Amino acid sequence: MKIQFLGTGAGVPSTSRNLSSIALKLLDERNAIWLFDCGEGTQQRVLKTAIRPRKIEKIFITHLHGDHIFGLPGLLSSRAFQGGNTPLNIYGPKGVKEFVLTSLRISQSHLRYPIFFHEIEEEGVIFEDEQFRVSCMKLNHGIVSYGYRVEEADYPGELQAERLKEQNVPAGPLYGKLKNGETVTLPDGRIINGQDFIGRPTKGRIVTILGDTRRTKNTVVLAKDANVLIHESTFGKEDQAIAADYFHSTCIDAANVAKEAGVKQLYLTHISARYLSGNATQLQKDARRIFENSKLVNDYDEFDVPLEKL
Repeated sequence: MKIQFLGTGAGVPSTSRNLSSIALKLLDERNAIWLFDCGEGTQQRVLKTAIRPRKIEKIFITHLHGDHIFGLPGLLSSRAFQGGNTPLNIYGPKGVKEFVLTSLRISQSHLRYPIFFHEIEEEGVIFEDEQFRVSCMKLNHGIVSYGYRVEEADYPGELQAERLKEQNVPAGPLYGKLKNGETVTLPDGRIINGQDFIGRPTKGRIVTILGDTRRTKNTVVLAKDANVLIHESTFGKEDQAIAADYFHSTCIDAANVAKEAGVKQLYLTHISARYLSGNATQLQKDARRIFENSKLVNDYDEFDVPLEKL
């Protein structure tokens, strides 16, 4: 599992920061990519990465402000031209379906794959299978805005084959049963419980990606014990009043959420164009005074989300 930032700016693009888009790369887990938001120019950023649009399986939209959705029509059309013919699921607030279909209809764009829209009507689980569960909660942005919590299922422990060999347990079909935790009887009459030869499970990872928001209790709930929290940091600490007026957060807000929620890593994104590269660095410094594992991200930055043993 990896996270790549395709756009880390807020409101309008700048020469160094494109508009909001984040790729959750699940290539090892399910040979797919999940996209969170799709600001204008997202497909241009994709061209400079290893991401293939046909691998994009789901797109989650946090809210319907232009800097988070204006890249959708272009990306969807390019996906069709670049060999994408598998279904695509789009999740987001009510209105995202109308926006996409209207854009495609007026531009006479014809896709070669079906799109399934999931307009969110209430908080809670919006997707779940054996591997992942995605839930959402409303944030506080003056427009309907959601935060998403992606939870991975735990990985079962591995069969300790060396220990079995030490006890002269013959390899073969018995190992499969023992790996499933079954109890088996050996040819010499010994009874072996598979549970005794399975290592510790590996905890599934949690990634929380928030839309634009003021500080609200739901941010902490969504981020509780997350491996990664991606939080907007539109403004610095000196602009707390402006952030509140515009329904945004500061780097201090983000750091306090990370600390209270007990997350392992905080990534600061959605940076206002008023902060040039030098000034933006100060956002990270200020956040780290509250939460040490804070990092200001830039376009194209990519990070692993490591597994941890229970």
